[in-house]
Amino acid sequence: MSEGEYRLTIKNMPEDLRPRERLKKAGSAALSTAELLAIILRTGVKEESAIQLAHRILLEPRGLRFLTEAAFDELCQIKGVGLAKAAQIKASLELGKRLACLEPDLKPAIHNPDEAGSLVMEEMCYLDREHFRVMLLNTKNRVLGLETVSIGSLNASLVHPREVFKNAIQRSAAAIILIHNHPSGDPSPSPEDLEITVRLCEAGRLLGIEILDHIIIGDHVYASFREKGLI
Repeated sequence: MSEGEYRLTIKNMPEDLRPRERLKKAGSAALSTAELLAIILRTGVKEESAIQLAHRILLEPRGLRFLTEAAFDELCQIKGVGLAKAAQIKASLELGKRLACLEPDLKPAIHNPDEAGSLVMEEMCYLDREHFRVMLLNTKNRVLGLETVSIGSLNASLVHPREVFKNAIQRSAAAIILIHNHPSGDPSPSPEDLEITVRLCEAGRLLGIEILDHIIIGDHVYASFREKGLI
């Protein structure tokens, strides 16, 4: 094989960097979203390893949410996926959904900003556009869901209280956590972030739904409005 034809496969990687070996040694929570998806995919294609294929899939505008929302045929049309890999992805996601529905106590509880940030960090820190999301919580601060409100530049016209609280009302959420990412990697709140947070907190008080925090995701770091005393 010539130098130009060489490609790095997972088998060529050092053992301590291979997803399955890392999962066995450190547990599934230690793996990135791309590594977990690579394990589900099992193999890559001629030009890409399974990890590279996973990264490409996760670069879709909707990120990880794309895998849930995409139709089966839509997944099959992705280069390198096909029928078998699409079936593996959909089956894995369905098992996750069924597990989430078994018992309310199995849903993660959020006690501090670090737990909320960790829940979304691996997915949101790689997004190339700002995604504004709402984490819905019950009376015990257990996660009811994570809803995407807008994708694009964050401003008052795109993030409307009606959209932020719509699903919270429908699902009888007791409280919410606002979350969005900064593609620049710097999670420092901007004046616009502060303005929107104040506006949404006022709306939440009128509706009886408390905003516990607003978390900004950067490059593997986060900023919490609660920790900064801004809420």
